[in-house]
Amino acid sequence: MPSTLTALLCLGLCLSQMICSQKHTLVKPTIWAKPNSIIPKGRPVTIWCQGIHDAIEYHLLFKGQLYSLERQKSHGLMNKVRFRIPAMTLHTAGRYSCVYLSGEFWSEPSDPLDLVVTGMYDIPTLSVQPGPEVVSGENVTFHCHLGTATNTFFLLKEGRSSSPQRKYGKNQADFPIHSITPAHRGTYRCFGSYNDFAWSLPSAPVKLLVAALPGFIGDNSSAPTEPTSYD
Repeated sequence: MPSTLTALLCLGLCLSQMICSQKHTLVKPTIWAKPNSIIPKGRPVTIWCQGIHDAIEYHLLFKGQLYSLERQKSHGLMNKVRFRIPAMTLHTAGRYSCVYLSGEFWSEPSDPLDLVVTGMYDIPTLSVQPGPEVVSGENVTFHCHLGTATNTFFLLKEGRSSSPQRKYGKNQADFPIHSITPAHRGTYRCFGSYNDFAWSLPSAPVKLLVAALPGFIGDNSSAPTEPTSYD
């Protein structure tokens, strides 16, 4: 009987701890940058962090360390806050995240936000072969070249959901795209860098035009995009 009683007490304690833990599990915050996360040197950027309405304090972390904080100034709602960086520099470029405090409990960190500063090196040149006007199914290759010594290159298509492609090379890099589709239509730029967070000035834009073959399926090129400024 004593062993049974002990087992029941242990089970009750474990259940109590689980319920308490679940009760205080906070939603992970989200983090984003406006106007975007790739900012020319000297331009301002605002980092937003969104948690829950009951949050009373937000911390912005830079490279894992406290960078700035915002506390509740009244009894109003505080489900999101903003942290303004007045001018992007090499020292403000890097990886950010945020957390918030609700009651006595801190949330887990948000997913990381990589903030990039551009304009730190010369202007690269960008070209595309066999040319900027192709048909569906062809292969194209973007060539990015930068005379200044560098070893990392990024190719970026302007648009709402675009993420940069990365290639390594001495002074230049190639970005092949196989079996191209109308979804690849758009304006491209490239950057050179020695640092993931500090890029060169952008290349001149290259506009890729893709003609769909008759009966081609999968043309989602009409999806809305928004222009992005890197100058």
